Order: sequence, then structure tokens, then C-alpha cells
Amino acid sequence: MPVSKCLNYGAAICAVAALSLGQQIPATDSPQFEVASVKPTQSRAIGGASTYPGGRVAFRGCTFVYLVQLAFDIQEFQVLGATDWMQTERYDIDATVPPTSQSRHSMPPYAKAPMNEEQRRMLQSLLAERFRLRSHRETREGPVYLLVRNGRPLKLADAKDKSAYPWSGSLHGGMITGDGLAGSNESVPDLAWRLSRCLDRPVLNRTELPGSYDFRAEYSLDDPHPDVIASIFACLHDLGLKLEPSKGPVEKIVIESAEKPAAN
Repeated sequence: MPVSKCLNYGAAICAVAALSLGQQIPATDSPQFEVASVKPTQSRAIGGASTYPGGRVAFRGCTFVYLVQLAFDIQEFQVLGATDWMQTERYDIDATVPPTSQSRHSMPPYAKAPMNEEQRRMLQSLLAERFRLRSHRETREGPVYLLVRNGRPLKLADAKDKSAYPWSGSLHGGMITGDGLAGSNESVPDLAWRLSRCLDRPVLNRTELPGSYDFRAEYSLDDPHPDVIASIFACLHDLGLKLEPSKGPVEKIVIESAEKPAAN
């Protein structure tokens, strides 16, 4: 959507939000994993989700809140109502999909490839069954950032390896820490998604830039503990991009109740 249209549809957003507040998420209409084991993790390491050919999915060291994020394809700031155990206790889950599911034919290019929509809906079913999750969805107008071009020459190089794992973060790997911004085979929509995690608000891609890119922008200050948000704005400016504050629909998943799962 062009920026001009995005900035002029506030009334429409409010109308949609009024209809979507408190929408209960059905627990029975989603597809289910064929087999799934859920166990408290034996490691303190923070893990994540891995997808494999044939639809198998593995989760390692995941909190309940992170599982909710994965199931509904949202960020942590979009999850409301979490209690302490949901944010601290970690679980390992191994799940396989039914032979008749579309995901049975999936061939993810790498283990860190995100789950498809069917697998996410299966995870929603698992959370409802094994963790007794009751939740509802709310969508309200709220603060967002629009990622746009700033008029300077772009410093985004066409990705050298289109088969590489798409990634963006700090200069030395991992999450953005304030030293700069780097990316490999990264699309602009995915960059926007990763930036939203640091900025605690949705970042909407309005650049219309296709493809994937390699990039690197250093952020250097005398302060040994640079401000992460300031570094993001400075690095984006150097790359030929910028973030414009705006208003837009912000989806929330509200946890009404959940329970620790019984041991397998």
C-alpha cells in the first residue's frame, strides 16, 4: 500500500478494529499434529523452532509466550496477559503432521525456515489441547513505523547467495545490539519484521523493494553502550532507508488462561 493511502485510512482502521475486538480464537477448527511430545527442557539454552522435510517440526528451549508468538506469527509485544511461568519455563516439543496434510510435502530449504500457515494452525491446536490455552484476538489502531526510502542512494547490494539463510542483525551476528546493522540474503519485508522486535511496534514495509540483499552499516560512538534505537535509525539512514512514525492496525493476542502441560 502506498504511504499516502496508509496515512489516510485511519477511519477505516477504527471501523475494522471495532468489529475485531475480543474475537475468540477457535480451538477446534484448526488442523492438528498427528503426534506431538511436550517436555520441560533439560537445557538452559534458549532455542527456537526448526522445520524439516515431510512437515516435522521441533521446538527447543521455548517459553510458552514464544510458542504463542510462533503459532500466531506475532512479536512478543503483541502477546498480552502472560504470567511468570509463561515467560520463564521452557519446553521441548517434537511434532509430526498427518500423512494427508499439505505440510507432509513441504521441503524447507533450511532448518530455520519458518513454519507454514498450516503448521502454525497445528501449533495453535496443540497449545489449546496440551496447555489449555484460551485466548482472543484484538486489533486496535496504534503506533507503527513505516519503512520507506529516504531519497539517498540505496546501499543494498543484490544478495550474492540467494540460497543462504536470510538474516539481519548486529555486525557480528545475533540480534541488533547497537554496533550497526548487517544482513545477508535479506528481504526488506523480513528486515521490517526483525526491526519491529527491537522497536516494540509493527514496522510496515512501504519501500516496494523486491528481492533480497546483502548490506552492512556500522554505528560507532565513544559510548561503549550505544542506544540501540538510535543506532537503528542512523544505520537505516546510511542504507538509504528511514522509519516514519504513523498509526495503523496493531494485532494483539490476549491470553485469558493457560496451564502447564502434563508430562508425556
